[in-house]
Amino acid sequence: MAAAAPATEGLPGLGPPGEVIHLNVGGKRFSTSRQTLTWIPDSFFSSLLSGRISTLKDETGAIFIDRDPTVFAPILNFLRTKELDSRGVHGSSLLHEAQFYGLTPLVRRLQLREELDRSSCGNVLFNGYLPPPVFPVKRRNRHSLVTPQQLGGRPAPVRRSNTMPPNLGNAGLLGRMLDEKAPPFTGLPEEPGMVRLVCGHNSWIAVAYTQFLVCYRLKEASGWQLVFSSPRLDWPIERLALTARVPGGTLGENDKMVAAATGSEILLWALQAEGGGSEIGVFHLGVPVEALFFVGNQLIATSHTGRIGVWNAVTKHWQVQEVQPITSYDAAGSFLLLGCNNGSIYYVDVQKFPLRMKDNDLLVSELYRDPAEDGVTALSVYLTPKTSDSGNWIEIAYGTSSGGVRVIVQHPETVGSGPQLFQTFTVHRSPVTKIMLSEKHLISVCADNNHVRTWSVTRFRGMISTQPGSTPLASFKILALESADGHGGCSAGNDIGPYGERDDQQVFIQKVVPSASQLFVRLSSTGQRVCSVRSVDGSPTTAFTVLECEGSRRLGSRPRRYLLTGQANGSLAMWDLTTAMDGLGQAPAGGLTEEELMEQLEQCELAPLASPRNSLPSPSPRASLTSCRGSPSPPQAEAPRRRGGSFVERCQELVRSGPELRRPPTPAPRPSTGLGAPLAPPKMKLNETSF
Repeated sequence: MAAAAPATEGLPGLGPPGEVIHLNVGGKRFSTSRQTLTWIPDSFFSSLLSGRISTLKDETGAIFIDRDPTVFAPILNFLRTKELDSRGVHGSSLLHEAQFYGLTPLVRRLQLREELDRSSCGNVLFNGYLPPPVFPVKRRNRHSLVTPQQLGGRPAPVRRSNTMPPNLGNAGLLGRMLDEKAPPFTGLPEEPGMVRLVCGHNSWIAVAYTQFLVCYRLKEASGWQLVFSSPRLDWPIERLALTARVPGGTLGENDKMVAAATGSEILLWALQAEGGGSEIGVFHLGVPVEALFFVGNQLIATSHTGRIGVWNAVTKHWQVQEVQPITSYDAAGSFLLLGCNNGSIYYVDVQKFPLRMKDNDLLVSELYRDPAEDGVTALSVYLTPKTSDSGNWIEIAYGTSSGGVRVIVQHPETVGSGPQLFQTFTVHRSPVTKIMLSEKHLISVCADNNHVRTWSVTRFRGMISTQPGSTPLASFKILALESADGHGGCSAGNDIGPYGERDDQQVFIQKVVPSASQLFVRLSSTGQRVCSVRSVDGSPTTAFTVLECEGSRRLGSRPRRYLLTGQANGSLAMWDLTTAMDGLGQAPAGGLTEEELMEQLEQCELAPLASPRNSLPSPSPRASLTSCRGSPSPPQAEAPRRRGGSFVERCQELVRSGPELRRPPTPAPRPSTGLGAPLAPPKMKLNETSF
């Protein structure tokens, strides 16, 4: 390969229009005329042949261009015929190359073609859009939140799964990747308007931002209405819990509450049905809150250190008690079950809590102990329907730190003797992180990059049966990479699931890379893709959950299931999963294709693997990401990202930097916007060149 020729060698800009130009694109020879290459003004080729860009020539004298020859072929055909034939070439690759070459008419055509399948109004599953709320005033009262010293200089770490044990080791390729050290915490995250957490209950939604939270209520006539906005807090919200209706509750309309946890402190508000709310109080757990949820009217806070706190809405009493180190939990009815690292499962009857309280004792009782005394890292309780002849069976499935899955049951006739071991599965080799026992399926997820195993459950008269036993159905992975900092702690809002009622089909929600704007919904029983949704405004999805919403009072109405997605610009979108489940037979089977996976991974750079020497196990099976470059966005957002100024300016920069740097320029990161400002860049203005 010859050295770079001077820009004035041979005076290429003075050649006749019919002059034949020989090109060597990525090792493949192309021949065309000067007129064909230069009919679009201010393009890469017009700058190249006019001498504004220095050229490399091969041994035959052909101009060498270090680009993909496969994608260059349809581009050259477009320059020849002004018609586009992109068969065998990926649309995004062709758009990328057209933007690099500065071919404005071709870029415009490709953008219009992609815009036919994308709309700011979403697809058929798009059900609603809530814009970012107004940033509230600062909270001023006698209570104060934790200080940076109490938090250890940065917010407490947030785990994605509420059944994730503190240390799972490193399993799988992604689990073995070296975690990038997070930068020192110097203040609040860069995006205060980003949605960090989303949760829903009945017809209410709670959305947590960095320093405040808001609540919405669904009304039949007027739709979703903003009914409560908390004051602005001093530190990021790390946990969120909501209760909107308790069947048969004693508080009536006063049972609507929302709670937020920051460090070891918990703030609790009472919500009014018609709007507004009042602060109930601030409670202290003394250690970082790892899980925050409601069981009826009781607010429960737990920590992996073994401490549990309970606030009762009737007695207005807050209690804290020490148990064994807690690694998992689940609730069924009025029972709260805790899985601990010593292999024991404890339970608390929170309904009898105010009646059986003795000397500030929560009456935590041991229900069962694992035969091998492995830590209980995941827990799921299923209460069978009560019948007159058999009463209630209590069925519990749990996973262990060694990868085992066990099912224990308690017969109505043997209530006094405790649960009995029913079945054991030893198909996982990594710690179990999630488990769900439902009417039809047993689902377990382990730390090997979210490896899912599913079995069909055989039942007789509504109770689990040993004949013929559980049948294996599927084995698949819900690949979900996480950034090292977890968006400043919002990774708790990216729980993969499974979501759904125990007597219905459950689904997983898959977000491949942290800054993705596209989510994939997959069946928990088979791994089949139900649907995929993409943010309508092009901003990354930072939090999501599934809401089971009751049907309206109108005749023929049925419960609906919605996917709620919170965006980086503060907006909230709703997607109708019930419609997606009804049309499941028309959806493509399986999860991501290899092409889709590579498209997702192009948005981030994986950190190098850790050295085998002196390597410590990572605290969770996640991949460290060093420089996420954004999310899949509409084509109008792609062009400004790759342009980096006009094409003439890029040509001048290439001349100054030399031929070895002839690559699409990388723009500087965009500054953080305000709460209500859209993050997606405006559409690029194109030259009105005829095509």
